[in-house]
Amino acid sequence: MLAIRTRRRTAVALATAVVLAGLAAASPTATATTTDYDSTYYKNAIGKTGTSLKSSLHTIISSQTKISYSAVWDALKATDQDPNNSGNVILLYSGVSRSKSLNGGDVGDWNREHTWAKSHGDFGEATGPGTDLHHLRPADVQVNSVRGNKDFDNGGSTVSNGGGSLTDSDSFEPRDADKGDVARMILYMAVRYEGDDGWADLEPNEKVNNGSNPYIGKLSVLKQWNDEDPPSAFEEKRNQVIYDSYQHNRNPFIDHPEWVEAIW
Repeated sequence: MLAIRTRRRTAVALATAVVLAGLAAASPTATATTTDYDSTYYKNAIGKTGTSLKSSLHTIISSQTKISYSAVWDALKATDQDPNNSGNVILLYSGVSRSKSLNGGDVGDWNREHTWAKSHGDFGEATGPGTDLHHLRPADVQVNSVRGNKDFDNGGSTVSNGGGSLTDSDSFEPRDADKGDVARMILYMAVRYEGDDGWADLEPNEKVNNGSNPYIGKLSVLKQWNDEDPPSAFEEKRNQVIYDSYQHNRNPFIDHPEWVEAIW
């Protein structure tokens, strides 16, 4: 099993009991974190906020190795491997553990879900945003079809076999255990693809029904999900596998979830 080299250490400030009580009531990401990569990979971003932080992170994570869309199949079998069953992957949205061999397009299979819907910016399956592992996840074929290219928001009716996910005519709400994952994947894409490399400038906004525009909403909901569902061990390991074995870049919001609020 791949060792996780990134270790989180919460920075504890000396404060009065009143201040500490106030911090406890704040969102989980209000507390700064440090990682083993802060003095190396992230060194040019540390201490920055707002557009300066976003620009620095864009430069850092844009240095990556790109893979083909066909290569994504095998990559996902490694990045999303079930920690309790090496022959399976864990599916986004449903949380189901399914055999790695059941990848395809039939009922009962899993396929490649573009969390940032590929029609939002019209990048399709082209090498680049269409093959970026930081937002591609295995998902049940039927659940993936229900999500389609909908924006993310709260509410709706239960998705069949969706693990508690909800949907309505113009939005999709993942199950609670995947909400933070989705938020951090979407916001990674917004920092990585800024319109300076031939692809659209991807940005979150406060709308649904964004269609083919290079936007996905709702930002306020994604921020809430990032707060409520901090990075899990599975998500951290996934980030490490992508960094070590495939793209050699990281999702900064998994390492530093508080940077979501610092930028947006």
